[in-house]
Amino acid sequence: MIVLVTGASSGIGYSSAINLADKGHKVYAAARRMERMEPLREYGIVPVSLDVTSEESMQACIDGILSAEGRIDVLVNNAGYGYFGAVENVSMPEARRQLEVNVFGLARLTQLVLPSMREHGFGRIVNVGSVAGRIVLPFGGWYHVSKYAVEALSDALRIEVKPFGIDVVLIEPGGIGTEWGNIAADHLEESCAGTPYAASAQKEARLMHFAYSGKYLSGPKVVSRAISRAVNARHPRHRYHPGTGSYFLLWLHALLPARWWDSLMRWAVKA
Repeated sequence: MIVLVTGASSGIGYSSAINLADKGHKVYAAARRMERMEPLREYGIVPVSLDVTSEESMQACIDGILSAEGRIDVLVNNAGYGYFGAVENVSMPEARRQLEVNVFGLARLTQLVLPSMREHGFGRIVNVGSVAGRIVLPFGGWYHVSKYAVEALSDALRIEVKPFGIDVVLIEPGGIGTEWGNIAADHLEESCAGTPYAASAQKEARLMHFAYSGKYLSGPKVVSRAISRAVNARHPRHRYHPGTGSYFLLWLHALLPARWWDSLMRWAVKA
């Protein structure tokens, strides 16, 4: 199959591109930082430039693959990032940028590949969401908004495109040990510095740095294996939950009354 993986310059996307190529698929790995994807050529993977905030870049990426291959069978929407901070402190331009990358870029790429998939009577959209699309942690408001949106978008899309032979799958990882967590923690400290939230934000940032710098979280390969299962399964599940704490967090959130969950979150970041 012809597979396009976005956000493939590091972490989950990088690992997924290799995993899928090893399974015999023709993989196009897309990201802004082309130099970081050069080693992927050793696996027969084709790096392509892609900025999911640019209509021109997205059009060029999809048109280039369709011109070379005639079709795109699988789109793995993995590109995304997290900017943490109190809702009061995160600027509107930054909030919009997070939605532009995590939601609108994903949605636009999906729009661009669907006509070809429909024409061939087969396709698979794999959206990398997060347990953050099902539960909310303090100081992650805008990131959670983006991941909740991916949940709703994927559910609607799955129903709409199934009659055309197209499947939509959500990957909802728990804690994954990539550079994402440390970057998000740095953003949190930066956005809350000098504000009434600074003490609590610094505590949460320290916890994030500790978790993402240690050996307590699953590696990207755990998620890439789930993505591979979603791509290769004859009848994929609607959702996969790889990674540390994914099932436990969803279970705990469903079990606890909202007041108890809120109290637990406040205790976790209490300065």
